[in-house]
Amino acid sequence: MKKGFLLSIVMLLTASLFLAACGSGEDSGSGDKPEFMNMLTGGTSGTYYPLGGELAQIISDETGIDTTAQSSNASADNMAALADGSADLAFVQTDVASNAIEGINSFEGNAIDNVQAIASLYPETVQIVTKADSGITSVEDLKGKKVSVGAPGSGTYVNAEQILEVHGMTMDDIDAQNLDFGESTGGIQDGNIDAAFITSGTPTGAVEGLSATTDIAIVPVAEDKIDELIAKYPYYAKDVIAEGTYGLGSDVTTVAVLAMLAVSDELSEDVVYDITKAIFENVDKISHAKGAFITKESALDGLGIDLHPGAKKYFDEEGISK
Repeated sequence: MKKGFLLSIVMLLTASLFLAACGSGEDSGSGDKPEFMNMLTGGTSGTYYPLGGELAQIISDETGIDTTAQSSNASADNMAALADGSADLAFVQTDVASNAIEGINSFEGNAIDNVQAIASLYPETVQIVTKADSGITSVEDLKGKKVSVGAPGSGTYVNAEQILEVHGMTMDDIDAQNLDFGESTGGIQDGNIDAAFITSGTPTGAVEGLSATTDIAIVPVAEDKIDELIAKYPYYAKDVIAEGTYGLGSDVTTVAVLAMLAVSDELSEDVVYDITKAIFENVDKISHAKGAFITKESALDGLGIDLHPGAKKYFDEEGISK
């Protein structure tokens, strides 16, 4: 009797553990939802960081996944971090993402094959910033000058390289400085550098800060050079920095690429679906000026890399296709 009773208890406990395991398996099968995610952005004085903070909060609130926005060296480093698993989500320029997947430019011999797109977000304007009295009025005038071009391999660096290229120049024709946005504008203000390439949504915080104390100019890119650049690198588009931005006295013609949100393909379809839905169903909660550009209708523009199945599922439901 006693042995039979003990045996019954053991069997009941075993059955309970089995059922609990089955229940746990059903939960994990709903997308292997992580507790935490980290989103890499860019430097604290650019656009990625403050906008990333808002998106991370929306994702946290809507999905229940604690998502943190972290500053970084931006596009190229962010792609590498997604590839090696040290980041879950990241802001990346569309051109840099395309280069990484193709294994060209700064990713020569190091192609990345495990990163996919969630959506493009807004135009990132290539701004060549200088003091209004610097005497630099064209890209050609940069020759021989101290010019910040961002970190080697960064999106800004590649943009600078390609814009110089269509003007018949290389990095050897300038005194290239590898500074972040804050260091660049500080260097212009202090007179330590003459100009800086800054690829970021306008208005950019670092440039606004500089313009508050210093009269600045944005060097235009000539129409024929824009055409040449787009013909060679189709991910560029013509852009205009409007009069009044940074106190500018007139519109300035330049070029832009797109900012996108990229993701590790390790995240499940369900999780990425929830992330995508969270962002695009809550754009009205974004206070940053670039929130106005984040729309379902433009989300698939200029991606250049494959869409994650979770994001595709969301946009398919919304009737939006690439």
